[in-house]
Amino acid sequence: MALAIFDLDNTLIANDSDFLWGEFLVQSGHVDAEDFAKQNAQFYEDYKSGNLDIFAYQRFALKPLSEQSMETLNEWHAEFMRTFIEPIILPKAQALVDQHKAKGDRVIIITATNTFITRRIGLRYGIAELLGTNGEIINNRYTGEVDGIPTFQEGKVTRLNEWLKREQETLDGSFFYSDSFNDLPLLEIVDNPVVVDGDEKLQAIAKENGWPCISLR
Repeated sequence: MALAIFDLDNTLIANDSDFLWGEFLVQSGHVDAEDFAKQNAQFYEDYKSGNLDIFAYQRFALKPLSEQSMETLNEWHAEFMRTFIEPIILPKAQALVDQHKAKGDRVIIITATNTFITRRIGLRYGIAELLGTNGEIINNRYTGEVDGIPTFQEGKVTRLNEWLKREQETLDGSFFYSDSFNDLPLLEIVDNPVVVDGDEKLQAIAKENGWPCISLR
């Protein structure tokens, strides 16, 4: 049995759930459309270029959550799953997840996107274990602040190491599937790094290192 780690956005799904959640909020009229869409687009460009201020972005993303009850947020998320996520579920990704499970591997998602957005997407693929950026919750409401270390770049390694210690797991024989050069710190420490529909920078690095590149699209 080995650990099979998956990135989520643009790896298991054919788009970025964080960005799409912002699009959902705009299209549904839950936020000021012009201002929010502009900021959302800029943060996404910063992410793709490797210049994202993760704490600034997470506070931006968590602010709308802090303004609603958990009941309302769950209703919104159900609609988001139907309208934005179901169309980008990848059958080949599901087959790969199922293949690892059939081998007895332990499957986990590690994503920079906050757990409110991502946990139910993971469950859609039958993956119950997920490490994501946590939003602080007090009295069953989001405060708009980040709780702990965001699972981004080196933060993914830090959070994974904490999880490994807690779960008494190791990286022996481990796999990590990702599309983004932002995940290089984690790709470099697993036994089997696999690039999935990789961005241009990551594809170049994969070629240099002889890492396999696959497509789930």
